[in-house]
Amino acid sequence: MDELTSLAAEIGSALQQRGECLATAESCTGGWVAQTITAIAGSSAWFERGFVTYSNAAKSDMLGVSETTLARHGAVSEATARAMAQGALAHSRADWTLSITGIAGPAGGSPEKPVGTVCFAWAARVGGCEAQTCLFSGERAAVRQQAVRHALRGLLARLDCPTLLA
Repeated sequence: MDELTSLAAEIGSALQQRGECLATAESCTGGWVAQTITAIAGSSAWFERGFVTYSNAAKSDMLGVSETTLARHGAVSEATARAMAQGALAHSRADWTLSITGIAGPAGGSPEKPVGTVCFAWAARVGGCEAQTCLFSGERAAVRQQAVRHALRGLLARLDCPTLLA
């Protein structure tokens, strides 16, 4: 079992023990987290839905990310990641959400937000929302894979210690 599959299985076990479920909101990873989760047999017991919101319009239409947030902070920002995670909670029956938005490359970076910049958020229906920005290295596929790994690890840490969101 590879690391991503193992992380997904651990998340599933933790969610099932709690009687809770997850929704995802992904941009630069294009549903890779959801694919990793649904590769686990029985994941329908703890995975509620996934949103792939690659465009700004999709972020607004599907998750309710405000145009003001997108204009002021950009699609790749902690503010947008938070809004995506909170929007996934608002538009699902999930207890937990995670979101990912970033610049996987090879183009699209800037001096302020270089290729490899990825913003994450994790939110709980009962609890708060926490965001984080990472800078990953490598080609597009490597950046995307590192983002999926980081999102899953981050969720697992928060399931193990929910006060991280407080």
